[in-house]
Amino acid sequence: MASWRGSQGPSDTAPFLTQADDTEEAESGREPYLGEHAGTPHSQQDGERSMEQTQVEIITGITFTHSVAIVVVLFFINLLNYMDRFTVAGVLPDIEQFFLIEDSASGLLQTVFICSYMVLAPIFGYLGDRYNRKYIMCCGIFFWAVVTLCSSFIPKKHFWLLLLTRGLVGVGEASYSTIAPTIIADLFVLDLRSRMLSIFYFAIPVGSGLGYIVGSQVKNAAGDWHWALRVTPGFGLLAVVLLLCIVKEPPRGAAERKTDRPLVNTSWLSDIRALSKNCTFILSTLGFTSVAFVTGSLALWAPTYLFRSRVVQNTREPCLGGTCNSDDSLIFGIITCVTGILGVGTGVEISKRYRKVNPRADPLVCAFGLLSSAPFLFFAVVSAEKNTIVTYVFIFLGETLVSLNWAIVADILMYVVIPTRRSTAEAFQIVIAHLLGDAGSPYLIGMISDQIRQRKPDSFLWEFRSLEYALMVCSFVGALGGGFFLASALFIEKDRKQAEQYLQGEIKKVTGQSAEQRADALVL
Repeated sequence: MASWRGSQGPSDTAPFLTQADDTEEAESGREPYLGEHAGTPHSQQDGERSMEQTQVEIITGITFTHSVAIVVVLFFINLLNYMDRFTVAGVLPDIEQFFLIEDSASGLLQTVFICSYMVLAPIFGYLGDRYNRKYIMCCGIFFWAVVTLCSSFIPKKHFWLLLLTRGLVGVGEASYSTIAPTIIADLFVLDLRSRMLSIFYFAIPVGSGLGYIVGSQVKNAAGDWHWALRVTPGFGLLAVVLLLCIVKEPPRGAAERKTDRPLVNTSWLSDIRALSKNCTFILSTLGFTSVAFVTGSLALWAPTYLFRSRVVQNTREPCLGGTCNSDDSLIFGIITCVTGILGVGTGVEISKRYRKVNPRADPLVCAFGLLSSAPFLFFAVVSAEKNTIVTYVFIFLGETLVSLNWAIVADILMYVVIPTRRSTAEAFQIVIAHLLGDAGSPYLIGMISDQIRQRKPDSFLWEFRSLEYALMVCSFVGALGGGFFLASALFIEKDRKQAEQYLQGEIKKVTGQSAEQRADALVL
């Protein structure tokens, strides 16, 4: 019978390059995560969930209050990351005027960041599954803060330096985004995990919106767009201090296990091979790639597109030099914040309730969000020339529906992938989503816009029209993503059951094989 070791909390002094879990593994005799306890009375469900979370506290040595504080710190850092990423979009017309660049070059600002982020994510995913996650995040965020500050001092004739520094910013986000969700997964179980992940992922739309708002308003106050890039680095240093003082390293997967057998770390190639055979993971990743394509394109180009639409309507003066009007960045930022909060919260609640009657609820809700958003985003693009208010209404509806996906996709990954592969799975998902999604979509939209404009008269109308035609691609990509989520619903029950059986130790060990081969057999 497994014994509780509640008196021994998780050691948070593990060296940076040693296994953080070596002294933290604990044995548990609790029941594993069994979905939504369908058919159980609500009062009994609540009691079981309370007992589950109490057992998690005993295993990890981290109180519930402390765990919530850790989530708040991780939320704050995620907020800063997305604020910084979209501050550039909030002052993009000013950057174009300062460096005298075209749309395709502007799109590269987002593309180089995503490319470095994408390349580095697997490295940090590998480290995050094996070494102390807190210290990895501290190093990455400190580097991000320094490089972000340096990017605000690039002289006018050296646009390539701005591209370089924006690319290096990806180091910080790669070190953080692949690891932070796995810490939350090790602190909470059942519905509480879904809720905490939803809080964490609120930071994506809210941080994105604040990036537009803070960037545009700081630029207006200072009279110089460079100051917009100097806000987040100071908060980044504060985030490092909070990480060191508040965040503790929980044991990987101990909160979910019902087995005396310790979790086995396998090679990186074995991890990738196992993940590539997980149909739910692959298909949900492709669906999430469509989300990344759509949001990446809109994040960079929507404020600029709305600005150009107002110029065509003769309600705004064109930006011919000096400081450009940033009202549209402010409005778009507010819409992004509100729709993000509304969409993420609504998505989690709908999924939680629908899961009680349909175990395939999560991918179906994601599919509904993307398929429903496609027509609204299309009408938002085509209505901009005539009525900006109608455009904002369609953007609001479309972004709300897209935002249904953020927390649900993360939750799917956590319950179909075993704990020792979650950081690698996060990294793999990031690579695919960005490689085929928002790494190239801003540049692709800008390139399509430039190619259309080259064949037309040089006018403000065709500056607007070319970008209009380019942005129509987003609606079709969103609909394609909905199809991937529908396909993942066919496999989610099987893949989830396999992961649960591994954690429970119910799959028989394969004799005559190495530990690594047995671990592969358990999940493949």
